[in-house]
Formats: sequence, structure tokens, C-alpha cells
Amino acid sequence: MLNNMRLLSDLSTKTVRSPSRAMGALSPLDPSSYSRPELAIIKHISLSLNVDFDKHVLSGEATLNFDILADINELILDTSNLQIESIEEVGGSKLQYKLGDNLANFGSKLTILLPKQASSGEKIKIKIKYTTGPTASALQWLDAEQTSGKQHPYMFSQCQPIHARSILPCQDTPAVKFTYDAEVTAPEHFTVLMSALRGQVTANKTSFNQPMPLPSYLVAIAVGVLESRTLGPRSKVWSEKEEIERSAWEFAETERYLQAAEKLCGPYEWTQYDLLVLPPSFPYGGMENPCLTFVTPTLLAGDRSQADVIVHEIMHSWTGNLVTNRNFEHFWLNEGFTVFLERKVGASLINDSAEAKRSRDFHSLLGLQELSEAIHDELGVDNPLTKLVVSLDGVHPDDAFSTVPYEKGSLFLVYLENLLGGPEVFDDFLRSYLTKYRKKSLDTDQFKAFLLDYFKDNDKLKKLDWDAWLYTSGMPPAIPDYDTTMTKAITALVAKLNGSVVTFSYKDVSSFTPHQLIHYLQQLIERPALPLEQLRAMGEEYKIIGNKNTEIWYRWLRLCARSKDESKLSEIFGFLNTNGRMKYVRPLYRDLYAWEEVRSQAIDNFLKNEKNMMHVTAYTLKKDLHLIE
Repeated sequence: MLNNMRLLSDLSTKTVRSPSRAMGALSPLDPSSYSRPELAIIKHISLSLNVDFDKHVLSGEATLNFDILADINELILDTSNLQIESIEEVGGSKLQYKLGDNLANFGSKLTILLPKQASSGEKIKIKIKYTTGPTASALQWLDAEQTSGKQHPYMFSQCQPIHARSILPCQDTPAVKFTYDAEVTAPEHFTVLMSALRGQVTANKTSFNQPMPLPSYLVAIAVGVLESRTLGPRSKVWSEKEEIERSAWEFAETERYLQAAEKLCGPYEWTQYDLLVLPPSFPYGGMENPCLTFVTPTLLAGDRSQADVIVHEIMHSWTGNLVTNRNFEHFWLNEGFTVFLERKVGASLINDSAEAKRSRDFHSLLGLQELSEAIHDELGVDNPLTKLVVSLDGVHPDDAFSTVPYEKGSLFLVYLENLLGGPEVFDDFLRSYLTKYRKKSLDTDQFKAFLLDYFKDNDKLKKLDWDAWLYTSGMPPAIPDYDTTMTKAITALVAKLNGSVVTFSYKDVSSFTPHQLIHYLQQLIERPALPLEQLRAMGEEYKIIGNKNTEIWYRWLRLCARSKDESKLSEIFGFLNTNGRMKYVRPLYRDLYAWEEVRSQAIDNFLKNEKNMMHVTAYTLKKDLHLIE
């Protein structure tokens, strides 16, 4: 998922509670799943689905191939608001089943009773006919007016972390990886895309095959009236026709990024790497669905300055998709590794080695800035969810997401790289790690054991305080000595605001890269609010007003809200109502909530537009606005 994702919920409020692992209601492998993959594990799923835009449902059947690992009389799956029509053993008779009570955000336990005891080593194939609920948490159904073309509806999915259970019965845990194939029927003239290789396409049916095993959260589907452009020998970009040309320009260097990633990590194994530019309600910067990365249209900055998000999603092809965290308590194994690799690969694209190091360190400093804000201002230094390895016993994964696993995880790996001998040594370790756990899921203890064994002759490991890094709340125990060359001018410019007379001139920022200007604005967000006169002068002189880079524009609007500029309210609301990316809308809504005079307007605006938001966006904003606990 996007590399610089902001906190997904206000963790000062109560989180959604799940059944306790101690109660035995959930899997011993994953506190967020009912399934029992240690007893029987899904190896392949075949889907046959019909897309109904009128009813906002998917209907059809899923055929699940199980390997039986222990003597059992039942199979247990995760579901969420699925209407089960029938379950049968392929080649056999119909099976009895029972659906447990629905627990908000966790769904229901589906228990399938077998006609006779299944023994370890057997293989069983089960066919389930079902229909999704019209409010499936993994799906967003857009009316025509919510799209760029304004003529046709659109549908897309977001299954991470545990929303796949709302679109298919499955073992909804990253501990389980399976291959899949699908045949999807949709209205004629609509394009169907999935996180798989596209096969035969007829007037209204499209077939898919995913021969690489993946976890359930990487099952993805999108259906709309789309066009594509070729980016390279293994890449296309898809979008509505209104965005296709600028999308093709923005992502034209995708093949270059893929080749740079392969130099560090080894061959790209997923065959195709396509991008889908979604409508603006998509809640993330990007989602690493195999063969088809979903991205937000806010990346279309017109200057290719948001390429780091694409590099991030490409790196997930190795860390996350090929090697996967066993459950979301160990999410840093996905995201910390990916941020670490993203910055290494991004730097490798720069020919000058000194400049490459400065760039990598600069982007790391930006990440450190966001980590500090998340821990000190949003979560709190004592919050257990600021640990690198968290406990999700009784906590929904949506409530635990923050920038911590991304940036604290990456910092840990930078620390290890520096401690153990630098990139010359650590890059070989990375490749060995990726080879060892290829197509597998693992937890932090397994990573630790592999590292200790690989570097068993390196005495420097004795200096490593595992507990401080992995299981202690707050900021990391050590911060690298980063090169601050690219931040010195920013620091000096911020310091000018402390003077008795403050003036602004475009010369102050004319040599800044877009990321340097972003860093400057982010520093201002962390300071006391600027007087309105100063803020307006800065916006004019620095040519921030009207800037088309969403990263810059979003921070500018935050500064306006923090300085209580009432003249910008309609603009802020307009931005909120046309963007679903949580990195933007959540901090802005929190700023408006803190501005007491407009708090009720902010709440009213949210309630009026909630119907246009994806489930996770609406759910987390309700917490931010204290509409739910």
C-alpha cells in the first residue's frame, strides 16, 4: 500500500473489538480470522462471477480446493454479509453448513460440515454459490456522475486488510496463499480487470488466471468503461479516457523502475505489471495488487514527482506479494521492507552516487518527519500501536494502520544495514531473504532467526537491542546520521519566520524541487499557525496557490485550516468532496474538527458526502469526527 500512508484512525478513541484469541473463536495463526488453515488450507480458488450494477452485487460461485492437514469433520471460512445459496462437494452431494453471528467489521464464521471425516493428506473441492451484500466493505460502486466520463457506472475493490471475506468465502488471512482463476460477466462495453493475467475476452465475459500464490487481500477487481496505453514490454496503464493520456505520460518510466528493482531483488515473477488509475474516491495512494497496481489520480501531478509511489508499489512485488507477513501484527515485514527498498531503488536511478545518497537521505528525512508527527501528535509515545510488532488481539487491523510500520520498519532496516556492513553486505542478505521465503508468509521471529543465522559470524549483532526496536512504544531507539544537504535551505527558510519582519519572495523557493517545497510546508504544519496575512502573502509569492501537485495543495489547505482562514472553507470542502485518499482527507477533517467555529460544518459536510466514500474512509472519518467510538 502507499508508502506514506497516514494514520487510519484516531486511536485515542476506542477501537473495534474482535473476539479474543483466548476465547478460541479466532485462528491461533491470525487474530483477525476465523479460519483454521493449520487444519485445512486453500490451495486454489476458481471464481465465476456476474457483475450487477443495478443491485450493487457480485453473484456466482467459488470453487475452493483444500489440502487437508489433519483429521477433521468440518471446514471453517471467513465471510462478511455474503448470502450463501448452497454449498456442495464437487463430485458429491450438498453439504450442510452454519453461519455464525455477524460481528461488525469482522463478519461471520462459516462452518461447513463434511459428510465424513477427512484425513490428513486428502484433497477436497468445495463449490459455494453466493451473492455479495450491496454494502460489501471491499467494494465501491460508483454512479455515473461520480466518474470522470459521467456516463457509465464503475466498481472497484480494496480487500486489504481483511475485507476479501465480503466478496468471496475464503481463509482471509495472509498466512494462506493460493492461486486463482476467474470468469467474470459484466455489461457489454465494460472492461473487467483483476489482479491476475487477462485471458480470453468476449462481448461480456473475461477470463483470468493467477498462477502465482497470493493472500486473499490481494484479490482485486475493477469494472468500468476504460482505455489503455502501452508503457513498456510488460506494462500498460488503464483509466477512463479522460485521464488516459496524462496517465500514460506520468507513468512512462515504469519499465525503467521495474528493471532497477530487478537489479536489486531478482527477476520480476508476476509476468505483467499494469497500472489502473482509479476515480478519486480510491482511499490510498496505491495498492500493490499483483499484475494490476491500483493508484489514485492524485499522482497525476504533471511533473512525475510522485514516482516514488509507483516504485513503492513495484517493490511490493517482492516484499508483500512474494514474501508476505503472516498476519497484520507483523505488517512491518511488508511495509517497512518496501519503504526501505523503494528508497534504495529510487536512489539507484540517479547516476551520481553522492547525489543518490543525498536523495535517499532526504526522502528518509521526510519519512522521519511524518513518523514523528504520527507518534507525538496523533498516537502518543506510549501507545502500544507505535511498537513495530503489535498485538491485534481484540483490535481490528484497520484501527492499527499507521505510518509506524512503514517508517519505523524502514529505519530498523537502515540501522541493520549500517550496523552489519553497509549495502555491499546487506544487499546480498536481502536477496537471500527473498529467496528463502519466496511464495511464503512469515512472522518477525522467523525474520530474526534468519538474520541471526545469516550473520552468525558478525559480532556487531551483539549491539542490537531487539526489544527496543520491535516491542517498545514510541520513536525508534536510534536515528541514522542522515545527509541534510537538501534540507538546509528549508531549515533556513523556516527560521526566517522567527524574525521581527517577515517577507516572502519567489527567489526563496525558485530552486526547490517539489519534494523540498512539500518538506517546507510540512514543517510549517508542525509549527504554530501562521498569521493570516503572512500565510496569504506566502501563498501568493511562492506560487503555491493554484499549484497542481496534490501533495503541495493538500498541505497548503491544511495551513489555511490551521490559520482559520474562513475564505478558504469552500475550497477545503471542495477538495474533501472530490478526494477520497485518506492521507489527505483525514488530517484535513481533523484540522477542521479542532477549529471549533466550523466543527459542525465539517460534520455536516461529511454526513452529506459519506455515501460517496469507500467503507474504510467513512469508517475512519467517523472516528476522527467522534461520531462513533
